[in-house]
Amino acid sequence: MSVSQLSNLPLDWVRAFEAAARTGSFTGAARETGLTQAAISQRIGQLEARLGVRLFIRQARGVVLSVDGEAWLPYVSHGLTTLDQSAEELFGIRRKTITLSASASMLAHWIAPRLAEIQMPGEVQISCQTMVLSADSQRETPMVRVRYGDGSGAFDYKAKLFADALSPVCAPRLIRGGRRWQDLPRLAVTGPRAGWQAWATLTGDLTTPVPLLRFDTFTAAVAAARAGAGVLMASLPLVQAELGNERLLRLSDHVLRPAESHWMTASKQAVGKKQWAALTAALCI
Repeated sequence: MSVSQLSNLPLDWVRAFEAAARTGSFTGAARETGLTQAAISQRIGQLEARLGVRLFIRQARGVVLSVDGEAWLPYVSHGLTTLDQSAEELFGIRRKTITLSASASMLAHWIAPRLAEIQMPGEVQISCQTMVLSADSQRETPMVRVRYGDGSGAFDYKAKLFADALSPVCAPRLIRGGRRWQDLPRLAVTGPRAGWQAWATLTGDLTTPVPLLRFDTFTAAVAAARAGAGVLMASLPLVQAELGNERLLRLSDHVLRPAESHWMTASKQAVGKKQWAALTAALCI
């Protein structure tokens, strides 16, 4: 093999190899890089042909690194890390558009009110997209994602937006005349978050009345609570504005503090280091 063959290795081939080796699959590499699995396989095949060695052993259920692949990986990882860090420090990553994906409720109650506070270096367009759970295309596209969960998983960038805290709220007029809020109709939001059952366990309150109104978005549930439809187990950070202008009233000093919360994650392909710093400074507390 000539020196010129090795000195002209396409960088995208090398990055495909590193991503597949690190994630343990061509599928994982495709998801991270925004390419298709076929494209990853093709680039690694071309790299192997150029080097004259097998970097992966193909098996029925996936791939594993060969001896040559294992030996080369540390050098590749170190080289790419050095390249990325130096480029970031010297030039920054001059992306013109950053795509930010979140639920409609998070966009409305947390992100949109803070967009004006984002001091992004340079002229960068931020494209806010409503998360669609069934959209396979979003899995392939590099973007900043806000998701509810425990924050587990390997990401280049990861930050918790806030520590969630839940407590009952309602429109002030519902408790006029000395009415007990525990006797009022209850509202509920579908999904994985803690609700009235967890509240009863924490406080000893009854699990009744059972909520007769359920919503698939937090925004709709808040609108119903403001209109006087009942008592909502609300995320206090997300109803700061409603509590501040007294359109909603907090009803208890008790607070549910779930282990899960809203996390913002991104890959290096989706956002630069300085851009990530600007996002976290504005959106995280």
